[in-house]
Amino acid sequence: MSKVGLLVLVPLIWGASAKSHAQESTSYHGGLENRVPRQPSAAGAAPHHFWDRENTLLFAGVGVGRVLDYTSTCHFRRQGNDEWLLTNSIVDNHPLFMGIELAGAGASIGVSYLFHRTRHHRAERWLSLVHLGVATAGSVSNYTLKPPTVKMNPR
Repeated sequence: MSKVGLLVLVPLIWGASAKSHAQESTSYHGGLENRVPRQPSAAGAAPHHFWDRENTLLFAGVGVGRVLDYTSTCHFRRQGNDEWLLTNSIVDNHPLFMGIELAGAGASIGVSYLFHRTRHHRAERWLSLVHLGVATAGSVSNYTLKPPTVKMNPR
């Protein structure tokens, strides 16, 4: 994941969460006997089951994105490039690095579930979309990196 991806991810999730929460709030009009909840707007995401088709596809996409990140990072390490987010020794320890990638995917699903439970359904969907986008963009970037040039010492 790139620095730009991290800088973009947090504000997007926070903004989507705040907007979703504002649209899902309930207001009441009238006295105690006339309490009528306001219906959610058509623009707001409707409540749904957590493991519905859309979330399942989004989580599968996040998993694919994490696998792409793993393979692309291993590729550019084999070329001699250095990892900047983790240490090279962590990335070169393939079982440990795969565990970190799996933990990242699991954390994404866990945070989505927290958004779901707190009725931030838009943020729930956006988190997976942004995670998938950042992982895919990072993978493309990793695959396009050239091997470092070796500088010869002139004699």
